[in-house]
Amino acid sequence: MLRFLNSLFKFSKNSTLVEEDIMKKYLIVGLGNIGSEYANTRHNIGFKILDHLAKKEDLSFETQKLADVTVYKFKGRQFILIKPNTYMNLSGKAIQYWMTKENIPLENLLVITDDLNLPFGTIRLKTKGSDGGHNGLKDTQDKLQTTNYNRFRFGISDAFSKGRQVDYVLGEWTPEEESKLAERLDKSIELIKSFGTAGINITMNTFNGQ
Repeated sequence: MLRFLNSLFKFSKNSTLVEEDIMKKYLIVGLGNIGSEYANTRHNIGFKILDHLAKKEDLSFETQKLADVTVYKFKGRQFILIKPNTYMNLSGKAIQYWMTKENIPLENLLVITDDLNLPFGTIRLKTKGSDGGHNGLKDTQDKLQTTNYNRFRFGISDAFSKGRQVDYVLGEWTPEEESKLAERLDKSIELIKSFGTAGINITMNTFNGQ
């Protein structure tokens, strides 16, 4: 009987540890299009932010199933950084696969995307919302079957003339934007770290509108 109770306690303790480990894992997804021709475009800000973090922390991405992947460890948390290699309109497929593979709860998912409705460089964190016509978010919503997932929206502004939206989104940053990007990328990294360590609500209150 004693042996049984000890094994039961051990199982319960191990189960708790597994749950704690799961809650300390985060999936950070940068949206973008693969290919050198898209590397410096506004639509690829998700890739750019994760590349900036990887460079700062001396991390290397490896091409794995449906995404380029690296892991960043910070203050007891494990941030699994992925850049889907499925092209933008199939981003949800990669997100769903890596959430399942790494056993990531929905509340620990953060999707980074460009946003035309925000002034350049403005960062905003939300826990839910529509896809806003964004193909990457549209596929994510379709695959996850919910709009209730965290998204980090990086403003690229709407400084384009009528009928030029696609050219603008897939266009490269202006020299003026480039000069301001480094500081905005650093701020974006701070947001990601805060998301994993301080939680979604504190991070929204701290960073939204900056």
